[in-house]
Amino acid sequence: MGALSALEQTLENRWDALWARLLDKEPVEVLDALRRECDDNAVVCREGRVMVPNAYDVELPDDVHDHLTRTGTDVGQALTDSLCRHAERRGYEFAGPLAVHVARCPDVPNGRYRVAGRVMAHVSADGFFYATH
Repeated sequence: MGALSALEQTLENRWDALWARLLDKEPVEVLDALRRECDDNAVVCREGRVMVPNAYDVELPDDVHDHLTRTGTDVGQALTDSLCRHAERRGYEFAGPLAVHVARCPDVPNGRYRVAGRVMAHVSADGFFYATH
């Protein structure tokens, strides 16, 4: 593992620890489920090219959703950023622009969260605006 990869992994671990401390264990579990969904749906197209879904839905019961969004943090963006770093470490390519959508769902089967990944149909990167700083 190179120095840059080690630094990225350390930052990722610190990010996870911060989430766990600030918001109990729920966000870390959701993030782990999101990463598993990405890994489980990876498709090897050819040697050196692995595609993964680009759209992920995270459904949370009302109390968990309220708990995660109470701080004013854009949870969807934070999860998107973390999943993007995970994919970069694994060498994955997304099937289009990445989006993680977090929504309320009163009937989540396990009472905690549900994560589902899919390829967003009819999406072109040309339709997205990327802000530069």
